Amino acid sequence: MKAAVVKETTPGERRVALVPDGVARLKAAGIDVLVERGAGDGAWLPDASYAEAGATIVDQAELYRTADVILTVAKPDKTTVAKLKSGQAIIGMLAPLTDPDGAAGLARKQVTAISLDGLPRTLSRAQPMDALSSQANVAGYKAAIVAAEAFGRFFPMLITAAGTARPARLLVLGAGVAGLQAIGTARRLGAIVSGYDVRPASKQEVESLGATFIVLTSVKDAAGEGGYARELTAEERQAQQDELTAHIARHDVVITTAQVPGRRPPLLVTEDAIKAMSAGSVIVDMGASALGGNVAGSKPGETIITGNGVTIVGAANLAATVPTAASSAYSRNISALLLHMTNDGALVIDTSDEIQAGVVITHDGKVVQEAVAALLPQPTQGGTGVDGTAD
Repeated sequence: MKAAVVKETTPGERRVALVPDGVARLKAAGIDVLVERGAGDGAWLPDASYAEAGATIVDQAELYRTADVILTVAKPDKTTVAKLKSGQAIIGMLAPLTDPDGAAGLARKQVTAISLDGLPRTLSRAQPMDALSSQANVAGYKAAIVAAEAFGRFFPMLITAAGTARPARLLVLGAGVAGLQAIGTARRLGAIVSGYDVRPASKQEVESLGATFIVLTSVKDAAGEGGYARELTAEERQAQQDELTAHIARHDVVITTAQVPGRRPPLLVTEDAIKAMSAGSVIVDMGASALGGNVAGSKPGETIITGNGVTIVGAANLAATVPTAASSAYSRNISALLLHMTNDGALVIDTSDEIQAGVVITHDGKVVQEAVAALLPQPTQGGTGVDGTAD
């Protein structure tokens, strides 16, 4: 089997799916590794380092012509999909829940699509493959750095001959992997940090990092399945926002991290909350996306300064801005998944396996992942089925 590492084409994407250390691991399992020329440049990984590790450096045309499995970070664009051929497989963060039509397009091309963001994260044996967590960890770290850069004062308390600077008060909303890393990093930078999550079990984790856990009386418990918080009711959302507004106003910096796969992120910082903040305050919205964000008015990839002097950073794809660390972590995730699905040097699809049932999106010309298939038009007379063909 030949596994090929492509050069990412998404604007601003500097990560690479496999680092040189991962090449030897795949070759030991009987997998030949092809690397598109320049694939690792954005992460400061030259072609020579891949060649020394045993990979073959090829041009793009040869890669798509000869590869059995394509390794990528971001989902393929239309140009890339056009280059794929029947029988190939593609593994990456394909985001099929936000683009089910894209999954149907891969099915029509008889391409097997395998998406790491469908991994059942509560399985202990799946943890080495958990790219969502590894990339959220990197993004949480960078969110604190971005916040510190945008903030016009110091994070730590400084006592100097010119006077004493009080420490910044920072609030992290959402205590998942990204939120906990943001809390830890902000603490290391010297800020006084508080954290909030709708899952009561998060209290111990937040406090273990030396931060204060904010308890809201309006939402008792919103723990959901798969490690995510459940969706709040309309009444709970309103009560949560009203109570959070008072806490937000007392902080200099707010970092929001709440995301819901395939759906609009919850609104945590309302217009009223922003208006209550002091001039010079900073909000970093890690939930900013095309579907919306955690912060009213935030836009992915843009920094906005409100009329009352609050800076809102729509933090899009923060992991890509720490490309070497993010690529190293992602490489271990994608290698672990590929090896889990490999037997005697060949890719073996078995959706009876709990891990494969989550990550295998398309196979044999059909969308086989249940959650993605449910988003597509169901087979009806004269309609379109989940294999993307007319009935």
